[in-house]
Formats: sequence, structure tokens, C-alpha cells
Amino acid sequence: MSSVLADVLVVTALIGALALVHRPLGDYMAAVFQSKNHLRVEKWIYRSVGANPDAEMRWPAYLRGVLVFSAVSVLFLYLLQRIQDKLPLSLGFKPITPDQAFNTAASFVSNTNWQSYSGEVAMSHVTQTMGLAVQNFVSAAVGIAVAVALVRGFARSRSRTGDLGNFWADLVRCVIRILVPLSVIAAVILVACGAIQNFGDIHSITTLTGDKQAISPGAVASQEAIKDLGTNGGGFFNANSAHPFENPNGFTNLLEIFLLLVIPFSLPRTFGTMVGNVKQGYAILAAMAVIWFLGVVAVTITEYAHPGAASQLAGGAMEGKEQRFGEGNSSLFAVSTTMTSTGSVNSFHDSFSGLSGGVLLLGMMLGEIAPGGTGSGLYGMLIMAVIAVFIAGLMVGRTPEYLGKKIGTREIKLAACYILITPALVLIGTALAMALGKGESSMTNVGAHGFSEVLYAYTSASNNNGSAFAGFAANTEYHNTMLGLCMLLGRFVPMVFVLALAGSLAEQKPVPATAGTLRTEKPLFTGLLVGAILIITGLTFFPALALGPLAEGLA
Repeated sequence: MSSVLADVLVVTALIGALALVHRPLGDYMAAVFQSKNHLRVEKWIYRSVGANPDAEMRWPAYLRGVLVFSAVSVLFLYLLQRIQDKLPLSLGFKPITPDQAFNTAASFVSNTNWQSYSGEVAMSHVTQTMGLAVQNFVSAAVGIAVAVALVRGFARSRSRTGDLGNFWADLVRCVIRILVPLSVIAAVILVACGAIQNFGDIHSITTLTGDKQAISPGAVASQEAIKDLGTNGGGFFNANSAHPFENPNGFTNLLEIFLLLVIPFSLPRTFGTMVGNVKQGYAILAAMAVIWFLGVVAVTITEYAHPGAASQLAGGAMEGKEQRFGEGNSSLFAVSTTMTSTGSVNSFHDSFSGLSGGVLLLGMMLGEIAPGGTGSGLYGMLIMAVIAVFIAGLMVGRTPEYLGKKIGTREIKLAACYILITPALVLIGTALAMALGKGESSMTNVGAHGFSEVLYAYTSASNNNGSAFAGFAANTEYHNTMLGLCMLLGRFVPMVFVLALAGSLAEQKPVPATAGTLRTEKPLFTGLLVGAILIITGLTFFPALALGPLAEGLA
């Protein structure tokens, strides 16, 4: 079987599996967040934190819950890293330095999972499991909770107080009823397929050349499952999902791609079910799927067509890729991880061609909405839908409406502020790094590719992705601090505008559809939405892309 045909079959199998679970998982998640009942374990958690899960929250209270919980999480994870040498199962590792501990705490709490360290030689068993793995669960749940709050804003009619549900109930239910069960199933499959799961000591082995090599053990399979399922991305090993202990074979590779796409691609069904119109969810899903599929095709083609004698002999650009995955699976993983804010990698993006790297950058610059992170992808796409509806309203000269809610001055200002935050962080962060010489000093390449390394780092951090061009030396006091700030601001400032928009929508009385109402469940709107996303992003980031990956690819 040719490699191209094998790649087509892999993509077909992936799409089929995602289609198979889209409806049941989407409806199940809707049922979870619409349920009035509480499990016994959930009641115990509510009592332990002093929360009333039945109390409705307006958007400022919901936002306070998000921010307080996340701030406590940052502090806890920071302290855990600083004292890990004094805790059991330390493996003899030293405490993490203050700037790197801040960067890592900000990274995992913001669902970014950017790593300026090698996990197998830096983090103890306790830090990996009680700190990083726990944040993989709760940071993903925070994103889904905010998305559900926005959906309730569309779904609820005339809530004068703008109630959006209860943050603590949404958080706990998401972890207990969705993320934990799915992660357990995925972890068992990964162990059965060869991923490791233990709390042993570091092993020293003698290689065939007679040298000594340290082999690190750990609870890898469980962390691998939730890092992909929750679109987190932090690898137990420095090689991430290219490491055979994390990703042993082609089947586990396909499973991991499925895991990082399954919740983001199922949430549009949850959205459609909760607003009472599943066709609206299909329209959002179609926009996500079109952009994702175009990205997969573009990267795969450019990688197979990479110029040079070595690429021609290998059948494609195999530098930085695992032989057991090849071109197609590496390209599929790369596009899926950069478009879902996951950051998990099975190949090194620094070795991709200039144009391929540009597509991966563009996937993050879109706001990671195709299909995006757990929760963040859905609320990012709904914000873009509001913008698209507003543009359509300007074309026909009438007040725009979306799902029966008028998009007025307040709503469009909140949506505009949302889409400006991340580009500002990316461009200002990159500009400062280059102007101060901090970016150039961390490059391992010169010219356009070196600039792409810096641009990629600040794009990844500000969009809460976490992947990196492997050649970028990020473990400096400056980059640890600046990238950490970009992660926190890029995660939580947009949430302010999302929840404010949700509260504004919830207070509105729905307006009936008329002959002039834009049919947002139709393919025409899907096309308008995709066009608006690409044009807005292109206008924002094209100059930066022209200096980096486009210049390299066209050279």
C-alpha cells in the first residue's frame, strides 16, 4: 500500500470515528450541564469548598469563580514545584527555579502546557501527578464551563439578572462526569498498547555502545490521556508524543489525535442541543471542519513536496519526524494539535518546511477555533459568529440577530475586544523580544526561520497552545516571565469579554425571526463565517507571517 493511500485511510478512519461519537457525546455533555441532580462525590466536593451548586450566578460572580480558582491553582502549582525535593517520590530532582516555576504554573493553569523544561529530568512523581496532571483536568474543565455559560446566554430568554448557571457545579460536573471517565478508558487502552504507567525509580541501563543511559519511569499513560483529551499538551517526556513510552505505535498515534479532537468537535452538538436547534450546531461544526481539513491538506502536500535531494530520497521531509509515523501522520498530528490549543507533538515543527510552518502558525493565529481547545474553541467560534452576523447586518442595513438575540453596540464591542486581545499579545510580545535582543539570542537559526521561532513562541503562548519550534531556547528568565504573562493574559482576559457577552445576551428578550433574518443554520452562513475568520486573521497577521514563514517558504 502506498504511503499516500495509507494517509488517506487514516484521515478517513479519524473522520469516521469523530462522526460516530459526535451526536452521543455532544448530547451527553448537554445533559450533564442541564442536569439538576448532584452525585454523592460532587456533593462532598461542594461541601469541602463551601459552594452552593444550585445558586445561579450573574456573569461577574461566574467570572470571580473562574479567576479565584485559577489564581489559587497557580499559587499551589508554583509552591509544589519549589518544594518538590522535600516531598516523597522526588527522584532526587532539585526545586524548579522561581522564573521557570512561574512559567510552568501559568502554563498548566491556563491550559497552555508550554514547557521550558524536560519533564523526565526535572519534575518529580508528585509534581507530575498532583500538580501537572490535576491541572490538565481542571484547566480543561474551566474552558468548557465558560463555553457552557456563553451557550446559556444564547439559550436563556429574558433573565433580568443575566444568570449563567453556577461555575462550581459546571467545573465539578465536567471533571467527574466527562473528563475522568473518558481519560480512564483512554489510559487503559494506552497501557494495553505499550505506554508505561508506574511510580518506579530511575533506571540506569548499559547501551550497545557501553554507555550508561538513564530511563525515567512515571504515570505516563494517565497523563497522556488527559493531556490530549483536555487539549492540554504537556508531555511527560521532552520528546512529547514522539517518545515511544508516550506514543508507542501507529494505533496509539491515531487514538491520541482522536482524543485531542473529540471534545472540541462534539461541543457544537452540545451547543445546538442546549439552544434547541441542532442545525445551528451543525453550521458551527461545518466551519470548524472546513478550516481543519484545509489545514491538513495544505501541510501534508507541502511536506511531501519539500525540495531537496534528501527529501526526494525519503519520499518527503522526514527531518524531525518519527519513522514509525511518517509524513502523513506527522502532518495530521501537527495540524490537529495547533488548531486545538493542545501543543502535544509527535514531530518537531521546527523541522517542517517554511510554508508548512506558516500553516501551523496560522492555525494558532485563527484563535484555535477549528475546532479549538476544550471549550475555548466553541466560545471563540461563537464570538466569530457574532462578528459574521454583524458584518451581514451591515451589508443589508438592518440590526443583526443571532439565535433570536440582537447584536447591538454593547455586544459587538465585547466581541471586538475579545478578538483584539490575542493579536496584541502576539505582536507586541514578538516585537519586544526582537527589539530587546532577547528573541535573537534564543534563536538557533538565523534569518526568516529564526524570526519564525520567536513568532511561534509568542503565538503559542498567547493562544494557549503550548507547542514550539524546537530550536527556540525558551528557558531564560526573560522568556519564562514574558511567556508566562502572555499565557495568563491570553487565557483569562478574553474570558472576561466572553462572560460579559453571555450576561448581556441572557438579559435580552428573544426577537422572532422574520423574512429578513439571516438563516445562520444554512451553508451560506457557514461560508460567511469561514471567510470572516480568514480575512480578519489574514489582515492582522499577514505582515508578521510575511517576515517569517512566507519569506522562508518562497526563498
